[in-house]
Amino acid sequence: GLACLLAAGPLAAQTSPQPARPATAPSAALGTPAAAATGPWTLQRAVDYALEHNLNVRLTQLTAQSNAQVLRQSKAALLPTVNLNATQGWNYGTYVNPVTSQFQNQTTRSNNFVGQAQLIIFQGFQLRNTIRRNELDLQASQADIDQARNDLSLNVASQFLQLVLAQELVRANQTRVASDQAQIDRSKILLKAGSIPESTLLDSQSQLATDELNVVTAQNQADLARLALLQLLNIDPATAQGFAIEVPPLPDPDQEAPYVLDLNRVFATALTNQPQIRAADLRVQSARRSIDLARGAYYPRFVATGSLSTVFSSSQASRKLTGDSTSLYLPVVQPVGTGFIPTQYVSFAGRQANYETLPPQFFNQLGSNYGKAIQFGLQIPVLNGLQVRTNVQRSIINEQSAGVRAEQARLTLRQSIEQAYADARAAQLQ
Repeated sequence: GLACLLAAGPLAAQTSPQPARPATAPSAALGTPAAAATGPWTLQRAVDYALEHNLNVRLTQLTAQSNAQVLRQSKAALLPTVNLNATQGWNYGTYVNPVTSQFQNQTTRSNNFVGQAQLIIFQGFQLRNTIRRNELDLQASQADIDQARNDLSLNVASQFLQLVLAQELVRANQTRVASDQAQIDRSKILLKAGSIPESTLLDSQSQLATDELNVVTAQNQADLARLALLQLLNIDPATAQGFAIEVPPLPDPDQEAPYVLDLNRVFATALTNQPQIRAADLRVQSARRSIDLARGAYYPRFVATGSLSTVFSSSQASRKLTGDSTSLYLPVVQPVGTGFIPTQYVSFAGRQANYETLPPQFFNQLGSNYGKAIQFGLQIPVLNGLQVRTNVQRSIINEQSAGVRAEQARLTLRQSIEQAYADARAAQLQ
């Protein structure tokens, strides 16, 4: 038990954390008859199967995958946000033309297209602290996977050995029953010969009844241990009629060997190996980052925004130049002798361009109505109902709670080591 707590034994080494598996349907987690009918189960096979099909382990893996997606999104928040918007509408009656900004009274169709990008330049380092906090949360969830696998491996190994012990007790009691039956047969022969009193035969029969009861009790314990192991393996007992285990080679305990360990050294080693301690410490660090994140709301927020836009209106007609209007030329004359001789001609009416009204041109309007804009926004928090201060105080309390849970995890680990050491000493002395 102590070696399992330190996660230093061969079993723990062979069940090192594996990459998270994709989630499957709940029905796929149940064992099949083939899984229980392919020969006796070794301890290592039982542990591997449990790690593959246990729902609690799979749940911790899904939690880690979810935290990985949260971290990915927080990193993407450093990039600008880009959006494209397009609208189309119809106006009836009097309205302001979005192109000419004049009042019109007619039915008009209009389209508006806008592309906008926004970049957060400064936000009190909240984006950076969010990324760091999410990194710590992901590491903590990965440590939770290790802890779930360690706990499951220890439980399966413990229950496997319980089943081995129960089956050995059944065989031991069955041997006693056979011995009692042989003793009764011998006592009957001796009783007929007059060598023993009848009370000796009755004592042997009483002992047989007691040992037969012990066989039934031991078999019930073995059945319960078998059921508990099947449940840990997530195998349906109804489909595991041929389930059997292979007894591992167990050396006889050396009662003469001293069992002396330095509990402080054992505890120090466990602190560096146990994933529940690592997860608790990571969550303390995550809570501290949450404090920095909450305090970031005290700082101003500086944002840059750029946009491209264009608009189309069916009321904006197009015109095409078709030519010039006719000009009237009048002579300017002056007297020469007895007659008048024109010396020059002056236009009386200037040239006037003639246009042809065309239907609204969609793409021509989009090109001519094209606009650009860039803006910088500064938001300075002044008073928000003490929301920022409350969030900071709550984050401080959460950090203190995480610290208490970390100390509690250390205390639980120390108590488990002390209990395992006491059990080992007691088992050696029995």
